[in-house]
Amino acid sequence: MAAEEEIMSILKERLKEITNKTPLEKQENVSKELDNFYRLYGKWRGGITDELIWDKIRPLPESMLQGYSSLRKVDEDDNEGISKLLDKLVVLKLNGGLGTGMGLGSACPKSLIRVREESTFLDITVSQLENLNQKYGVSVPLVLMNSLNTDSETGHALKQYKGSNVEVLTYLQSYYPRIDRETLLPFVKDYQDIDSNEGWYPPGHGDLYESLYNSGVLDKLIEKGKEIIFISNIDNLGATVDLNILSHIVKSGCQSQFIAEVTNKTRNDVKGGTLIEYNGCVKLLEYAQVPKEKVDDFKCVKKFKIFNTNNLWISLKAIKERVVQGTLERDVIVNHKALDDGRNVIQLETAVGAAIKNFSGAFAINVPRSRFLPVKHTSDLLLVMSNLYSLEDGVIAMSPDRQFPSTPLIKLGPDFKRIQNFLRRFQTIPDLLELDHLTVTGDVHFGRDVSLRGTVIIIANHGERIDIPTNSLLENKIVSGNLRILDH
Repeated sequence: MAAEEEIMSILKERLKEITNKTPLEKQENVSKELDNFYRLYGKWRGGITDELIWDKIRPLPESMLQGYSSLRKVDEDDNEGISKLLDKLVVLKLNGGLGTGMGLGSACPKSLIRVREESTFLDITVSQLENLNQKYGVSVPLVLMNSLNTDSETGHALKQYKGSNVEVLTYLQSYYPRIDRETLLPFVKDYQDIDSNEGWYPPGHGDLYESLYNSGVLDKLIEKGKEIIFISNIDNLGATVDLNILSHIVKSGCQSQFIAEVTNKTRNDVKGGTLIEYNGCVKLLEYAQVPKEKVDDFKCVKKFKIFNTNNLWISLKAIKERVVQGTLERDVIVNHKALDDGRNVIQLETAVGAAIKNFSGAFAINVPRSRFLPVKHTSDLLLVMSNLYSLEDGVIAMSPDRQFPSTPLIKLGPDFKRIQNFLRRFQTIPDLLELDHLTVTGDVHFGRDVSLRGTVIIIANHGERIDIPTNSLLENKIVSGNLRILDH
């Protein structure tokens, strides 16, 4: 115990030194961030990392999990009623990520990738809110939680919406000092150049609550009469404003302070976080928290049938109350990393959904799969760029011509990972309406107006190239390196 107290004392002095070396105009905000880091560190060092007793985990009971179909539908012709609902709403997008998963460099925010008809994720988000605001005569604002990696480029992009009817507010998530694994202390000495300094890191999107409050944006929204915030990842094109969920919250008198959207898990989602009942409360269980010997159990679709979409509806006043009182507890996720210089470090992180256990009346809604359409890799990009989907008024919707409710399973090889390489391999995006499964590996190029149906596997051997001719129809075919086409 004495050793732990000594470490905490040394850490406190180290953080005080960093604050004192910070430019005067930034000191107050940096001090708040480092205070939050100190509390998170203390929770970790005190052993309060919320390690789960596996046998206590239970599936969510019916009282904590509601089916979307059971929600009362909003009357779409009741413009006045819908306007009153929307007047209470704020939309927040998590905008801290880069496009590295698609081979883009550190200078490109993911939100600025063009994903559909020359529109970026940000364009689509703004377009959706523009149409809502215009149709119902309201002012639903957009809030972006940026990171240092995305803030500057996002700021430039926002200039194009200067005449928009959507008010856009931005703020920066916090940055915490990385911990040296040997000394268990930060190795940075000051707060300078944190955007290029490996000694600092963003502590996960669980920091949303404190940084929203510290930025002053939370108070500004409450002063405007806003009551509910809808949070989602900006790369989830399915996360649109849902009037039925919003109405359910408002008509309950906001007694449900936190609602998480979940959807049915498939084999593609086995690593996705899930919601469970633990000691009588709703709790988020992330893959990183699962003991190694229980990973297979966690991946079992029969046992863990739902996963967290990270679409969240939360009371703004409840957020402020818990942040001010310092009662907003989230599980600590301990992330071990090796830096480019070989230094082994520890990052302490939290997840935004993990706060669900702090709010009264919290529960989950099992929503249709259409509300979870993330674009993480070029295989996802191929889906949303194809004729499987349409884009209207900022809303991406699956084509009614698709005979199956599920999307095809697409696996693209390393040659397609970088978005530039991906785009130059398609003269036009193929027709995927009747596709079930597509696997493509090697140096493969597609001509114009290609149609893919059923299961299609295309494998180009090393050093060989396959060109799928214009106007080709491949249905249940295997295409090998020498362009032999075989029935599958």
